[in-house]
Amino acid sequence: MGILNNIGFAKLKKGLKKTRKKFVDAINETVTGKAVIDDETIEKIEEILITSDIGYEIAENIVENVKRSLKTDYDRSELNIIKIVKDELVRSINENNSVGKNKYYRETKSKPIVILIVGVNGVGKTTTIGKLAYNFKKDGLKVIVGGADTFRAAAGEQLDIWAERAGANILQKEPGSDPSSVAYESVNIAIKNNYDIVLIDTAGRLHNKANLMNELGKIKRAIGKVLQDAPQETYLVLDGTVGQNAISQANEFSKVTELTGLIITKLDGTAKGGVIFQICANLNTPVRYIGVGENIDDLQEFDSEDFVNALFDLVEVK
Repeated sequence: MGILNNIGFAKLKKGLKKTRKKFVDAINETVTGKAVIDDETIEKIEEILITSDIGYEIAENIVENVKRSLKTDYDRSELNIIKIVKDELVRSINENNSVGKNKYYRETKSKPIVILIVGVNGVGKTTTIGKLAYNFKKDGLKVIVGGADTFRAAAGEQLDIWAERAGANILQKEPGSDPSSVAYESVNIAIKNNYDIVLIDTAGRLHNKANLMNELGKIKRAIGKVLQDAPQETYLVLDGTVGQNAISQANEFSKVTELTGLIITKLDGTAKGGVIFQICANLNTPVRYIGVGENIDDLQEFDSEDFVNALFDLVEVK
């Protein structure tokens, strides 16, 4: 593993510290020192999982699979139990999160790739766009940001700051401008100037579902007039600190637009990181990125094994 990957994995472990204390440390304490893991211990593990934002159904499935594994595996040692639980957590993500590391933008011949960013106010949408832009720029891609959240002047100012930090170009208009016109011009500029990625910010606060649907529909139609099949991606940004409410937000957005990816932010500031397991189990949308810090390089591509290894404070082995 390269030095940069080691640094990224160390950041991931540090960012998941609060979640680790919530349930992984509790599981470790439950099994530590036991020569043999009995049924009572397994039930205690199930209780820890259920109360750790992982969710009842997932916890129950994990424990059932642990019991099934132990019927054919006579090693009931502390280390083996931890390994089985860890493997089951990875499997529970992979069953519903069938996406590898996100390199689609390298493989496609259709450019620019237009990514629409949606989410309610306060989830870290604007900072996430800046961090995404930074990631793409770091990969040697040419990036432009379109500020289609024209309802709030503060949103535009913040987006300017983050685009500058990322080294990305940005198109902004006066507050109150038509968001779809910003999206249209951003894609048009990208085509004429050979950009690889267009990130379109959208308003995080609209009065009702009808308004949300109409606004997103207008933006998509405007983009489609310039570039067929765009936007190719629509990412929903969710705040990891709100736990199960993030699932409710995702369900509401999925009713009004087709989501192709999720970005979970603020995992460094919460003990509710276990909600990712629920998100993967309940939503038919892959988690693409997770935020594990406030710095511009703290948005990481989501990988199930990396995530669970970091959660269990294990050394990454690849």
